[in-house]
Amino acid sequence: MASPISANRAELLAIATSVANEKLIDKAIVIEAMEEAIQKSARNRYGAENDIRAKLDPRTGDLRLWRVVEVVEVVEDYFKQVDLKQAQKLDPNAKIGDFIVDPLPPVDLGRIDAQSAKQVIFQKVRDAERERQYEEFKDRAGELVTGVIKSVEFGHVIVNLGRAEGVIRRDQQIPREVARVGERVRAWIMKVERQNRGPQIFLSRAHPEFMKKLFAQEVPEIYDGIISIQAAARDPGSRAKIGVISRDSSIDPVGACVGMKGSRVQAVVQEMQGEKIDIIPWSEDTATFVVNALQPATVSRVVIDEEEGRIEVVVPDDQLSLAIGRRGQNVRLASQLTGRQIDIMTEAEASEKRQKEFAERSKMFEEELDVDETLSQLLVAEGFSELEEVAYIDMAELAAIEGFDEELAEELQSRANEALERREEAAREARRALGVEDALAELPHLTEAMLVTLGKAGIKTLDDLADLATDELIAKKRTEQRRRDGSAPRRSARDEDKGGVLGEYGLTEEQGNEIIMAARAHWFADEPDTEEAADADSSQ
Repeated sequence: MASPISANRAELLAIATSVANEKLIDKAIVIEAMEEAIQKSARNRYGAENDIRAKLDPRTGDLRLWRVVEVVEVVEDYFKQVDLKQAQKLDPNAKIGDFIVDPLPPVDLGRIDAQSAKQVIFQKVRDAERERQYEEFKDRAGELVTGVIKSVEFGHVIVNLGRAEGVIRRDQQIPREVARVGERVRAWIMKVERQNRGPQIFLSRAHPEFMKKLFAQEVPEIYDGIISIQAAARDPGSRAKIGVISRDSSIDPVGACVGMKGSRVQAVVQEMQGEKIDIIPWSEDTATFVVNALQPATVSRVVIDEEEGRIEVVVPDDQLSLAIGRRGQNVRLASQLTGRQIDIMTEAEASEKRQKEFAERSKMFEEELDVDETLSQLLVAEGFSELEEVAYIDMAELAAIEGFDEELAEELQSRANEALERREEAAREARRALGVEDALAELPHLTEAMLVTLGKAGIKTLDDLADLATDELIAKKRTEQRRRDGSAPRRSARDEDKGGVLGEYGLTEEQGNEIIMAARAHWFADEPDTEEAADADSSQ
């Protein structure tokens, strides 16, 4: 029959092995937790002021307990110090300044001590388990995983992933999808975060990447890299669009994704609760891709504004509702797919817009250049839209226009320059009326019109301008996407950001930095030289 001591040893080792296997953590961590718990109980028994250590042999279960003390000439702390005479009883070789071991008899854990030790062990094991889960999943963001629904809490779905738990937040679920406890579910790992209560594994079934991963599973050509999904957009639970391209000219990317009788795409549709998927060929040419993205609608013309990042699409009158889609869904998904803001208009609206712009520009040239209507319309027809274009174009190019000659071209350029000077003078007077300092007019890249805009925004001194960040000065204004379904545009905190004060003038970041630094130059000029200031102080 085994002695009580050996039985306890065997029991300790059995517990350590069982916990390590159950929690999938290193047995050494459990042994360390036990040692820490025993140390805590021993301090409660012998005094918390003692530096007590415990060591549990992981093979035999032998437990050693000792107190560490310092050898000193005069003992001031009886818990942590010992004199040389007493020390040499424990260790004949001890000398002043050494730290020696004072063996202690094993302690019997009472009920309270045992409970305290249990809490220490559980906490240590829990921390180790959390760290193991984080290390296992931290590099798996972007993967597709399968788990079992454990519970639904406040609309968030908790998924058992085997060695950890993930959460599908309400906004990352497919609308109207019912989550039932015990059912298997597939999801995409969005991110893994280390938090105080353990690693948080955030899952998604609504993200476009989830759909892309499903296609990679169903379409071998995508998995092998022959076909690539270049862009994806989703209205979860309703409709989605993906743009695909093939690296092999002999393989049709759309047909490969659809599969025989639609088998491949239907497998994805079923996983996404019946969400309709438009598979379209991706193109490097933006206009071509926009036309494809707006399928099944027919597009007449595409006009791209690279500076504003907007695309104007003209469709036949009978295609308008189809291009926009129910509640603007088709154009919204096409916009997400292309990464551009898309404005849809009919041919009649486009014609009306062109006529209005033509009339406005003709009127401007007629008034500013003091020319007749025919000449002003001819300038607009040739592509001129601003006075600067007339003033700074090469003379020979202007004279080469049919019906023009060198004399007329020279006269037009002269009048355009005079008109620009009049504008500049009017802006200068307006700027001064607003109280904007002349010092701002000396800064690089700023025109009088820009200074008027600054003045209207309350920026009238060098200090006012110097206090701005570059983005606050030049950031382009965000514009809201046109909603052709008649509903009001959605508002968010981002919509409140209307861009920089001079955002409409198209200044570059480099120019903005130069303006801000030039405005701040007087701050540094006002600071006295360090050496001169020191000499002045010493002379006093």
